[in-house]
Amino acid sequence: MARRKSISDEQVLDDLLALAAETGPDGLTFARAGEACGLSPATLVQRYGNREALVEAVLLRAWDRLDALTADADAAVPLTPAGAVELLMRLTPDEQAEAHMTDGLLLLREDIRNPKLRARGAAWGRTLAHALGRRLSEDPELAERRGWQMASLWQGAHVWWAFRREAPAADAIRLMLEDWLADLKR
Repeated sequence: MARRKSISDEQVLDDLLALAAETGPDGLTFARAGEACGLSPATLVQRYGNREALVEAVLLRAWDRLDALTADADAAVPLTPAGAVELLMRLTPDEQAEAHMTDGLLLLREDIRNPKLRARGAAWGRTLAHALGRRLSEDPELAERRGWQMASLWQGAHVWWAFRREAPAADAIRLMLEDWLADLKR
């Protein structure tokens, strides 16, 4: 008879996501993971098999959370250009900007290297570009192009903020997005 899990997979993965963001995927060992989530390394091996599968499960959980956050933001903001900015700002927590641009790059590296994670990232990008595009144009072709442009600008604004840091992240990113929208109207 199988034992009942004392800690849900979701809770374990959420705890380990915080650890992976801090140590990078290469630092996510079963020993560290056990300390972070309260399960023994042996229990984690039983659940996930090997370290690569554990890292993949943690990062797939991160994509699940980002998908849900994106869907919530998409449903909550108006179908206007200003709504597109607001959608992205809901995905830009100012208090986590530093962590996203330093430790988060280690996670991004793993997302790009792993085919399953890369596919999740590509799917999220399409979802995000579509959500933005339908706020920027009624023409499907133009909406897709502008959605991808805005998503790319948003990501670039994060990167350049990390180098410049002349204002709080949310302020700098919002200004970049609003300036781009103003340029579209000209």
